[in-house]
Amino acid sequence: MRIVGGTFGGRRFSPPSRIPARPTTEVAKEGLFNILNNMLDFEGLKTLDLFGGTGSISYELASRGATDLTLVERDLVTIDFIKKTTKELGITDKLQIIRGDVFKFMKANIEQYNFIFAGPPYALDSIDDLPLLVFEKNMLLPEGIFVLEHTPRNDYQHHPHFLKLKNYGTTVFTFFAQTK
Repeated sequence: MRIVGGTFGGRRFSPPSRIPARPTTEVAKEGLFNILNNMLDFEGLKTLDLFGGTGSISYELASRGATDLTLVERDLVTIDFIKKTTKELGITDKLQIIRGDVFKFMKANIEQYNFIFAGPPYALDSIDDLPLLVFEKNMLLPEGIFVLEHTPRNDYQHHPHFLKLKNYGTTVFTFFAQTK
C-alpha cells in the first residue's frame, strides 16, 4: 500500500495479511484523488471514511491537508493497523477511529462533513442504503461531496444527488453532491 500524493506521498505501508479488507487499488485511488483535487480544497476539511479498511483513503486525505478525519471500521485487527500507521505518520490527533457497524453509526450520526467516502465490501447487500442514509441524515455540509466505491453492477445515475461516475475496470466511483 502506498500513499500516492501530498505530504506523505510515496510512503509505503504493509497491512497484515489477516486484515479482511479489499484496499482500493493504487491506480483507482490515484484517479480518484486527481478528480477530487479539482473539486475540493483539502486544507482543513472535515471528512468521514466509512468501511475504513486499511485507512488508505484517510491517509491520503491527511496527506493533502484534511485535519478533522473520522474513520469507521469494525475489525479490531484492522483498527490496530490503522492506529499503528497513524502514529507513524504523526496524525493521531487528526484521526478519530470509531469501532462499530457503519449503518448503526450513520443512523445515530448528527455530524456533517465536507467529504464522505464509502468503500464497502463489494458483495454488501445493503450498499444501496449508503447514499440514501447520507442524504436522509443530512451528513454533508453545503457543497459537500460523497463518493461511493462499488462495482459496475451498481448504478446510481438516477439518484437525485448524483454528480458523476468514474470507472476503473472493476472499481467504480460514484460522486454525489449536497447541491447540484
